Amino acid sequence: MRYGAIDIGTNAARLLVGEVTTENGHSFVKKISYTRIPLRLGEEVFEDGKISDKKAEHFAKTIKAFRLISEIFEVKELRACATSAMREASNGKEIQQLIANQTGVEIDIISGNEEADLIFGTFFLMDFDKTMPFVVIDVGGGSTEVSVFENGERLASKSFQIGTIRLLKGKVNEDIWKEIHDWLALHVEIKTVHQIFATGGNINKVHKMLGAQHMETISVKKIKDLRDEIDELSLSHRVEKYQLKPDRADVIVPAMDIYLYIMKELKCKNIIVPKIGLSDGMIYDMYLKRNK
Repeated sequence: MRYGAIDIGTNAARLLVGEVTTENGHSFVKKISYTRIPLRLGEEVFEDGKISDKKAEHFAKTIKAFRLISEIFEVKELRACATSAMREASNGKEIQQLIANQTGVEIDIISGNEEADLIFGTFFLMDFDKTMPFVVIDVGGGSTEVSVFENGERLASKSFQIGTIRLLKGKVNEDIWKEIHDWLALHVEIKTVHQIFATGGNINKVHKMLGAQHMETISVKKIKDLRDEIDELSLSHRVEKYQLKPDRADVIVPAMDIYLYIMKELKCKNIIVPKIGLSDGMIYDMYLKRNK
């Protein structure tokens, strides 16, 4: 059975069409179609506090297109979730109703904790030793979620108001770095070895740019070197040299800055990039609820 997951982020809106399948006794979300639109709700929300009429029009057209694509792929269940930008938009509820009226798609505006829960639901399908302590870092356009696990259970989780678009817009409180430092010091025992997982579109792209294979670890040093190399280039040169989309070229360095800061605080040398996101988690969640 096919499911459709619409992830309305701060930087982009995405539609994943997929199904949960099993091979050799191992379940996973099989991706059938993926569509990404650089909607950039956060540009207006973090600057003006709300979504403009023009952006709302683009938003509605995007959701209409996603619904049509879902119908083409014979999706049986479709869910839409919005994160940081919609949470903070003063007219978020109004836009939510507008989209429902124009497209028939009901958008769930979810909290940072709900976002983390959906991502981690799929995490436990992965083949790794879940009894070992591990930390998950998810960097988005508007927020960054960090969660700490031991013996397969989440001990602590926090959504921080820092993301790539927020950094680009200069809308990050300088105290946030100390807030992250203090929280990590309180909730992560640095002397204990943790596996560090990083999720999000930017780190997925970094993983690919470094030529790493599926679930292959990448070193913090390689990420730092790549960050410095990209930072010296203009946006047009980034697009040309690394075949980056324009809306990826300007956020990839701020994203790496956030990941690198947290990695430094955790004193880790390598990270794992599982390439699992909110939309994967949404599909698995729909599957579990339907098959209860």
